[in-house]
Amino acid sequence: MTLGRALALAATCLISACQSTGGLPLGGGDPYAPTGRARGEAVDGLTVGHRLMEAGEFDLALRAYYRAAAETGATVDVLSAIGSANLRLGRLGQAEAMLRRAIDADERFVPAWNNLGVALMEMGEPAEASRVFRTAYALDSGESDAIRENLRLALAQIENPAYDEPKDITNYKLVRRGYGEYLLLGAPEAEPL
Repeated sequence: MTLGRALALAATCLISACQSTGGLPLGGGDPYAPTGRARGEAVDGLTVGHRLMEAGEFDLALRAYYRAAAETGATVDVLSAIGSANLRLGRLGQAEAMLRRAIDADERFVPAWNNLGVALMEMGEPAEASRVFRTAYALDSGESDAIRENLRLALAQIENPAYDEPKDITNYKLVRRGYGEYLLLGAPEAEPL
């Protein structure tokens, strides 16, 4: 390459580097650039986690629950939610530990009792699960059909250990408390052919 061409190329590069691209100057409020300022109030991790659980995104829900724990502390709602997410992910030991911690935090928290019973059933401990479901049912004053059904399944398992119900978490009802108590991801009903 000749010296003239090299100088022309260098001059072209310098001129193009100095030209404006037509955009706003740096820090001038470009709508696509992050400003570092919050635009609104963030939704708490517990609410985000509940929405993700409803959508079947259990791993993301677990992350949101951990964020809620970091923000608000290890409340009974957060511990129970973490346990329920672990349960849905098949992490039975972790689910049991978190749900027991939730019960230690509030012995009258019905969803934690029920979900602990579900974890125990999945772990093959129907006798302890039935005791836990009875406690949940008593604390709930018998108002939840889901807890009653879970208790019925546990008692059937005790009476007939060869009970043909498949060991699948979707047969049991997880219960959550938030803006009211409702069933969470119960077993889908089969459509008649």
